[in-house]
Amino acid sequence: MRILAVDLGKARTGLAVCDEGELLASPVGVIQEYNRERLAAAVAAKAGEYRVGEIVVGLPRNMDGSEGESAQSARAFAEQLRALIDVPVHMQDERGTTITAHGYLNDTDTRGKKRKAVVDAVAATIILEDYLMYRRNRKHLFNN
Repeated sequence: MRILAVDLGKARTGLAVCDEGELLASPVGVIQEYNRERLAAAVAAKAGEYRVGEIVVGLPRNMDGSEGESAQSARAFAEQLRALIDVPVHMQDERGTTITAHGYLNDTDTRGKKRKAVVDAVAATIILEDYLMYRRNRKHLFNN
């Protein structure tokens, strides 16, 4: 099944989608929108465009696992999505994804405006890869 990942930001929100076999996560773009209602509508439209069966929203927990204002905002956004679309919306811990994304972009020497344009989509791809790994590990546990 195709799954859409969302790396929620204040100004830019990154998106990534996996293939039907849930093997490959790919960045699919960034939505620049401050208004949460319009952003939720745009993400729901992308979910329809990619014909996804699930959406996973990054949950920005603090390093100690606690949840602050950003995490509450992500949970509220997930609720907005649930009201707009008939597919499950899950949360995925995203601690460290933006740092990892910057590391990938450093490795590929992506700088300046190009970097700013893609870092959120790369972070969404990492969130999706983590979620796919979680699904694979969970499926393995229940098959024994």
